[in-house]
Amino acid sequence: MNLTITGHHVEVTPAIREYVNTKLDRVIRHFDNVTSVSVILSVEKLRQKAEVTLHVRGKDIYVESEDADLYAAIDSMADKLDRQVLKYKAKNNDHGHDTLKHQQPTEL
Repeated sequence: MNLTITGHHVEVTPAIREYVNTKLDRVIRHFDNVTSVSVILSVEKLRQKAEVTLHVRGKDIYVESEDADLYAAIDSMADKLDRQVLKYKAKNNDHGHDTLKHQQPTEL
């Protein structure tokens, strides 16, 4: 998995890089087919913004979050991304029907 962290108008310190990495590890443990992740952290006056694009086979998952604190924006972004990944995983594994073992027998 390739992880790219960039900052717009903010310096990406090792502490921020480690914090983002630990938050994304929590999300990625749910799903193994992640090819690359790109994170953009930006600061505009009083609002901090965190964006992430997660590339999986067949789809790109994009999430953004804004907050007054950069760490809170990263937390919110990780929570949203976690929900999106679980939703994608459930949709990908669901084949639209029940197995024969779980169906009720029909009377003739």
